[in-house]
Amino acid sequence: MTQHEEKAPTLNTLGALKASGYVSRSIKDEIRANLIRRIRENTPAFEGVWGYENTVIPQVEQALLSRHHINLLGLRGQAKTRMARLMVNLLDAWIPEVAGSEIHDDPFNPISRFAKERIAELGDDTPINWVHRSERFYEKLATPDVTVADLIGDVDPIKAANLKLSYADDRVVHFGMIPRANRCIFCINELPDLQSRIQVALFNILEEGDVQIRGFKVRLPLDLQFVFTANPEDYTNRGSIVTPLKDRIGSQILTHYPEDIATARRITEQEAGVTQAQDQGVHLVDAARDLLEQISFEARDSEYVDRKSGVSARTSITALENLMSTAERRMLRNGDTETWVRLSDYMGVIPAITGKIELVYEGEQEGADTVAAHLIEEAVKTLFDRYFPSIQKLEHKDAETPYDEIVQWFFEGEGLELEDEVTDAVYRDLLDSVKPLGRLVTQQQPDADVDTRYFLMELALWGLVAHEKLSKSRFSEGFQFKDLYGNFIRGL
Repeated sequence: MTQHEEKAPTLNTLGALKASGYVSRSIKDEIRANLIRRIRENTPAFEGVWGYENTVIPQVEQALLSRHHINLLGLRGQAKTRMARLMVNLLDAWIPEVAGSEIHDDPFNPISRFAKERIAELGDDTPINWVHRSERFYEKLATPDVTVADLIGDVDPIKAANLKLSYADDRVVHFGMIPRANRCIFCINELPDLQSRIQVALFNILEEGDVQIRGFKVRLPLDLQFVFTANPEDYTNRGSIVTPLKDRIGSQILTHYPEDIATARRITEQEAGVTQAQDQGVHLVDAARDLLEQISFEARDSEYVDRKSGVSARTSITALENLMSTAERRMLRNGDTETWVRLSDYMGVIPAITGKIELVYEGEQEGADTVAAHLIEEAVKTLFDRYFPSIQKLEHKDAETPYDEIVQWFFEGEGLELEDEVTDAVYRDLLDSVKPLGRLVTQQQPDADVDTRYFLMELALWGLVAHEKLSKSRFSEGFQFKDLYGNFIRGL
């Protein structure tokens, strides 16, 4: 439920809270109790996270049941921050705090001077506020400019002057983000990017709750659930997690990329920002969706891509958005109300790929655009083998194959030109003109519907090119498919 769907309790004084029988508990006990209830009810604790059902999620749940601070370690685009944010759903809907407290003081267990003096002065008439779970998640991206003052706090000289107090008095402290996140989940993203001296400042907070500001020790037994995220590759060259800090983090959990196409598709379709108009006007067959995901799988195994850097799930997400927009643009230019994604539309996803992959030296030599086009062709080659008989590299010269008729058609003819902007009717007529191509798809995929059939016809052409049975060249308005050697032989 959202904050607006849940009504806050009407109790507004400490006395009324006591009379209600309310029992306060630490945030870790709170998360543990709510997680136990969800597990017993078989209710998922991390909705919308796919592929982690048997790996990461059980380990995170075990860590929370153990009341551990957690470090999620994995490459970019592996839903680490999403997992941290979803932990908010394991908090109570509302908790009480002393009204006016900067650090969400528990009315039954105040830790700040302000809250203690307030309760001592007003007793059961102390006013309380209710804090919704959505306000109990604090997040900080670790950057080189983060200071101890940002995270923990600093002495406020103006406050000291106005109150005429010594700097040693805790009332002149300006609290940083961590004390203000008392009784909340605090997430530090990209922990290795935090300077070592700042990481050291977290030691006692994790272990003892002590806060030292400018040499003045302020005893604040903070109640926090820490969640850290980190990338195993130190790609920023700014440091790593210091060993004593790692020792104080209860559980370190390794995340990973989707292990199969079906899971990857589910993530992409959930996260992609496809508009309702695009969804209604642009049709994407299952084979086209599989091909899109296969590009990321190829990139993670490519010799041109730095594997240590990883290939984010955002690659497929932004590629899907570009793919839909490429087809939508053609539909709008042709004045149509609907269209079907073609294989040639995948050239439109190259800008989404080039910004998401880190190239090794060989890849830099080839160029990002060339590598992206190569990844699409490798994905085509992989998908081709799922729908059609495999083509062996070494074949007997007289061996018959299911592709002989198609190769012969191109040998005897002038080839086939598929322009990017032609209407769907013209595009399908052009594919239908290659009669052996239609027969191949009908024989190998007899259950394919009409839309899938035409996509598979183009996939077969691209696959035959990838297996060096045909040639493909790009001209200004589209692609031209020809026999590999026919024109050369006729010229002789």
